[in-house]
Amino acid sequence: MAILRIALTSLQVLFLCVGVSTPVSGGEEPSEYQIKAAFLLNFFRFVEWPAESFKTASDPLVVGIFGKDPFDGILEQTVGNKTVNGRAVVIRHVSDAAGARSCHVVFLAASETRRLSELTSTVTSRGMLIVGESGGFTERGGMINFIVLDNHVRFQINPSAATRAGLAISSKLLQLAIVVGEKGEGR
Repeated sequence: MAILRIALTSLQVLFLCVGVSTPVSGGEEPSEYQIKAAFLLNFFRFVEWPAESFKTASDPLVVGIFGKDPFDGILEQTVGNKTVNGRAVVIRHVSDAAGARSCHVVFLAASETRRLSELTSTVTSRGMLIVGESGGFTERGGMINFIVLDNHVRFQINPSAATRAGLAISSKLLQLAIVVGEKGEGR
């Protein structure tokens, strides 16, 4: 339990250092999706995309929400007018793998988990970060997965899946994650 508290405190300090702010009003506890939106914004700062992922230095970082949007506007509110490594962040809603091809990050809603293999087989070689929120997500090829442990939002990272997609995840982020591999990877 002490290790978990230290890890969570480290994560909070890390995110405070990079300027995370969760839109919370009047001292209320942030909702699960406010926390996930703040995590997402900060994940972007700790992932390096291949140079060919962007046509120009000013191209935005495009985030696709695949399927029903569980954020209900919170993600747009959190990333509105923010930049990541000099790039504006743009949110799009996509309904299929073809629509996701133009995204740098795809959040696969829990309602769409059954379509993970369609997404990973179509786009992983294109420098796309695939983030989800369902059991077994990272073990089946997803790169970052939100989980709730002891009423706290945590995250898992599958570094092998990210590497296959040409992405480099900062060691600082990996230290705060639960690092997992895919089934049969021998972790």
